[in-house]
Amino acid sequence: MPHVTVDHKALFDIMPVPRFLVCPENGGGFVVQEINRRGLEYFNRKEEQIVGMHISGLMDSENARHFEQAFEVCMRQKVPVSIHALPSFPGGLRVYGFWINPLLDITGKVVLLDVVAQPDSADDSVLQRERDDAISLLTSIFDASNVGIIVTDRSRRIVRVNDSFVRFYGWTREQIVGEDFVMLLSPDEKDAAIENYERYLNSSIRSSGEMKLVKHDGAIANTLYTTATLELSQRRKFQVTTLMDITLRKQMELSLRVAKDQADAANHAKSAFLANMSHELRTPLNAIIGFSEIMMNGTFGALENPKYQEYIQDVHSSARHLLEIINEVLDMSKIEAGRVELDEHEVDIGGVIEAVSRMMASRAFSGNIAIETHVDGQLPQFTGDPRLIRQILINLVSNAVKFCESGGKIRISAELLKEGDIEVRVADDGVGIPKDKIAQALEPFGQIHDAAIARQDRSSGTGLGLPLAKAMVEMHGGTLMLQSDVGKGTTVVITLPRQRVLRRPNIALTH
Repeated sequence: MPHVTVDHKALFDIMPVPRFLVCPENGGGFVVQEINRRGLEYFNRKEEQIVGMHISGLMDSENARHFEQAFEVCMRQKVPVSIHALPSFPGGLRVYGFWINPLLDITGKVVLLDVVAQPDSADDSVLQRERDDAISLLTSIFDASNVGIIVTDRSRRIVRVNDSFVRFYGWTREQIVGEDFVMLLSPDEKDAAIENYERYLNSSIRSSGEMKLVKHDGAIANTLYTTATLELSQRRKFQVTTLMDITLRKQMELSLRVAKDQADAANHAKSAFLANMSHELRTPLNAIIGFSEIMMNGTFGALENPKYQEYIQDVHSSARHLLEIINEVLDMSKIEAGRVELDEHEVDIGGVIEAVSRMMASRAFSGNIAIETHVDGQLPQFTGDPRLIRQILINLVSNAVKFCESGGKIRISAELLKEGDIEVRVADDGVGIPKDKIAQALEPFGQIHDAAIARQDRSSGTGLGLPLAKAMVEMHGGTLMLQSDVGKGTTVVITLPRQRVLRRPNIALTH
């Protein structure tokens, strides 16, 4: 093979892009050591005006600093770097940017920097590569997308579908490409889809909504679609539609709607039943209570047998207890149905507390339980339903009496907080409630069956006393909290909001 001599200087000089060599100076700065013909054209200068010049002499200070920083990075890291082209082009030759390559000696020291221009993006070959890359990227996204995609032309013909569409809906490309896309829609949606298609295409607006699609096996799929118009060269317009199958979601919505309708129907039936039972149960119970009281009082003559007297007292007591249970169930039912409205008046909480304590005094006395009350002397009145407020306190004090041991004490207090709210407390030193069952105690029918606190007389009832009190407090916009633990008693804290408080002090009541 003949020996071929390569003239590196000639190759350097005839390169079709600007190229120059830069030598770093020991004291700092960078000097152009050599430049080719295209480089001279780029800077629009003669060779003697560039070779030996500092880079700062070839361009403005900002661009020079930009190049010098890139040179320093290249020297420090000893790896190629790139830099964008200058914003101005003295010779009219445009480039995209520059590659800066470090040239090392045998010791690894950077002795020269080889600066080579990158071709301008206007170059057809570069644009073609970028277009190819963009098409490849978009094709990958199109095929890899996990939602179905359909591309249709101005005539509504399907020109392309992705793999997800084929997989989800069963149609092959051969079966649908070239066909009118309305073939995929359920009959009841075709007319609207044709009208909307033309409107979306002409206005180029984006749209989304629900659409029923016919799968290859004839099944109907509920889909959520998003459509956008894509305009290409020569004003060719295409519609790109993404489809997400929401059939399962629609079935769940239908199931929930049916379940809700059934629950509403059951609730109406319950309300109707309770409304009827309100009359059917209360009427005979009131008769039983009334007649038993007549017999207990001996209105028409005394009962001769003492056993009959004992039995009639049991009948009377049982009937009253049953009536209380029925009333509680009916009250809770009405509150849950939203059929209880507040009959609002000015309420003197001190007066209510005093009346309730007097009412419960005999029951407490029979159990050897003391009731103490304390109402702040400056406590104002508030707006509320007096009957419900009274019922709240009756329920809470009844519970306290029920769960207090002989010799126990119940404390009822009310005060005005700094924030302006009224706080009412009913505290007892009874058996208490386990902390992990406090939430259960506040649920309707949530009786606590615990060996440490349960007794036959305590467990009787519906478990609605606390839930009813809580619901009635919340109807006033207030809160009811329970503080308790086994063996440490129970404290119920009611907070009535300051929006209901009237700025008129009460007379202090302390017993």
